[in-house]
Amino acid sequence: MKTYYVYILTTKNNKMLYVWVTNNIKRRICEHKNKINECFTSKYNINKLIYLEKHKYVLNAIRREKQIKWRTRKKKEILINQTNPLRNNLSSLIHFDSSFD
Repeated sequence: MKTYYVYILTTKNNKMLYVWVTNNIKRRICEHKNKINECFTSKYNINKLIYLEKHKYVLNAIRREKQIKWRTRKKKEILINQTNPLRNNLSSLIHFDSSFD
């Protein structure tokens, strides 16, 4: 059974936000950190994981990603503040917590 993730990345100084969905969070974070794909995140150095949700079903994850993506910046900030007010990089959870496999 696959797990799907909705995640938010930011820059080192927390200026920009990027919302996306994936079924392989380890691979995607590595791609962002290593700038594998020529895209928005590599152009602006957006690779700090500050928000993460797990979903069992792909349609739920996609729906949630769109819901978050189209919110105002202020509403995204409120969502992030509920779980990560200090904007700590959550990437270490992916490497050490087996629930993110």
